[in-house]
Amino acid sequence: MTLAMIAARAGVDYLDVFGAFHTTKADKLDAKTVVLLGPQEPGFWPYFNRSPEYLDRANDPLDRWSKRVITKAAMDLGAEPRFPFGDPVQPFLSWAVRSGRAWSSPVHLLVHDTAGLWVSFRGAILVPELLDLPAPSACPCHTCIVKPCLSACPAQALTVQGYGLTACHSYLDTSPGQHCMETGCQVRSTCPQSQKYHRIEAQNAFHMDQFHPCR
Repeated sequence: MTLAMIAARAGVDYLDVFGAFHTTKADKLDAKTVVLLGPQEPGFWPYFNRSPEYLDRANDPLDRWSKRVITKAAMDLGAEPRFPFGDPVQPFLSWAVRSGRAWSSPVHLLVHDTAGLWVSFRGAILVPELLDLPAPSACPCHTCIVKPCLSACPAQALTVQGYGLTACHSYLDTSPGQHCMETGCQVRSTCPQSQKYHRIEAQNAFHMDQFHPCR
C-alpha cells in the first residue's frame, strides 16, 4: 500500500488525498496511518451531481454520498473509513493540522496548501500500514503579502479578531447578502490559494444553503 495507490483509488470518485499522518498510541486508533480525503477539483461537483444521493433530493446528499463512496474505497484498500459528521465525532481539524498540509489562517479559518480556504474534508481512510509520507508543505499564508482575507467580509463578521456568527447570518438575510449565498463566502473566495483550486459557484451555493438554510 502506498499513498499514490490511495490517491489513484480516491480519484475514481473525484476525491484527492488532502493530507496524511502517522498515528500514536494517544490516538487510540487501530491504524498506523490516517489519510484525509477532499474534493478533487476541477470536476468534483459535476461528478457528484450525477450521483443517486444528489438526484433523490433527500436530506444530506453530500454526507450520504461521502459515506457510501469512501466506505467502498476503504474496503477496496483494506482500510477503515472515518467521517467528519455523525457519531462519534472525529477530530478532523486537528488531524488536518497534523498532516502538515493545513494551518490556521489570518482569519482563523483552516487554510490548505491546495484548496486554500475552500478546504473541505469528506472523510478519512485509516490504513493499518505505516505509509511513506511526503515532507510537510509550506503554509500559503506565509508568502501572501496582501492577505485579502482580512478585509474581504462585507459584514465584517470574519476578521483577524475572530468570527461573528450572528452578524454573518444577519447579513446573509439582506439583499446584498445574496451575493454571498449565490457565489460563496467572500473571505474564502478572495484567498489567492482558493482561486487556484477552481471550485465552482454552484458548489459554493450548495454549502451556503447548508450553512444558512432559512432565507
